[in-house]
Amino acid sequence: MAVSIRQWADTDLDNLVLYANNIQVWNNLRNYFPSPYTEEDGVAWLAKMKEASPIVNLAIDLDGEAIGGIGLILNSDVYAYSAEISYWLGKPFWNKGIATEAVRQMVEYCHYYFDIIRIYAEVFEINKASMRVLEKNGFYLEGVRRKAVYKNQVLMDDYIWVRLRPY
Repeated sequence: MAVSIRQWADTDLDNLVLYANNIQVWNNLRNYFPSPYTEEDGVAWLAKMKEASPIVNLAIDLDGEAIGGIGLILNSDVYAYSAEISYWLGKPFWNKGIATEAVRQMVEYCHYYFDIIRIYAEVFEINKASMRVLEKNGFYLEGVRRKAVYKNQVLMDDYIWVRLRPY
């Protein structure tokens, strides 16, 4: 089982739609991630990725197949040394250590290509698996924003996980 992160390719369309079009995946993501996730959404995403610079959104690859996505939101102004990491994985690949490995690789990628000191993730209170992924990668719980997320008509807490680059 070879897990890697790589640039998105047009050939990823079928897998992108297959794995992104899952309500259980969407339940743990921000609402701007489409649901249902259609072929048109996939085509638009892949086109956007061709034009992207810098490259901050990558496919999670398992043995040559895209099975999820991982990305960074680079901050600016006084937050220029901070970036938010986010990721999703197709449901058939949950609880296999794949997300943990993808996050490890993305942290390396972030430190190699960008001058980022603080990487953080915002995790909905219902997503304990994602919290474990971050913890395994050396992130610590910095704080909890009480009732900060409104998703599926439920108000919930937002857990802020952080990893600082040694400097």
